[in-house]
Amino acid sequence: MNRDWKELEDKIGYRFQKKKLLRQAMIHSSFANEHQIDKLDCNERLEFLGDAVLEVTSSDFLYRQYPEKPEGELTKIRASLVCEPTLAYCASEIGLGKYLLLGKGEEATGGRNRDSVVSDAMEALIGAIYLDGGFANAKEFVHRYVLNDLEHKQLFYDSKTILQEIVQAREGEQLLEYELLKEEGPDHRKVFEVSAILNGQEIGRGSGRTKKAAEQLAAYRGILKLKGGSSDNT
Repeated sequence: MNRDWKELEDKIGYRFQKKKLLRQAMIHSSFANEHQIDKLDCNERLEFLGDAVLEVTSSDFLYRQYPEKPEGELTKIRASLVCEPTLAYCASEIGLGKYLLLGKGEEATGGRNRDSVVSDAMEALIGAIYLDGGFANAKEFVHRYVLNDLEHKQLFYDSKTILQEIVQAREGEQLLEYELLKEEGPDHRKVFEVSAILNGQEIGRGSGRTKKAAEQLAAYRGILKLKGGSSDNT
């Protein structure tokens, strides 16, 4: 399967010297398994590296951005910026799912738009840029595509609390609950799908590596719906 790497490079504003790194960042483990590619050549190692680059970059940014905030608050904000739903949202902004190399099964079950898959690819892309162009280029990418629109992205982390407050402010008796729709995958790569239900009606749905992450995303989409915005799964 071929991908237009130049198109992706144009979108992210970075030109790879080693195209192999960009391709590796887009190789999901399902594609590697299906095409007998060494497991070490899928994007999981790059994801590991990108996660570390993202954490130090976001920590440095928040330390300087909020000199008055104590460690606990900075930790909370950082968690909201590097959590799975936030990274999936960032990935959707550049249409990263389009460029993923997936196995047929993963493709058939919607992996190209699954938060857990595209958020991992986002971290892998950060790792690939770090290896290809050094920390400065990786930092610039993180600042441009992750550390922007902070107010919006912090909703991802506190969405269950925020949704509960919105519901409690409504008139009449309100029942907000979360329903586990399904869980799939092996224990070390399990994916949960959860629905947020208000008075018997679904207002948001989300998926994640943990039930909590899935609930946060379902709640976030519920907030958007109640506020009159979009609550689709894109």
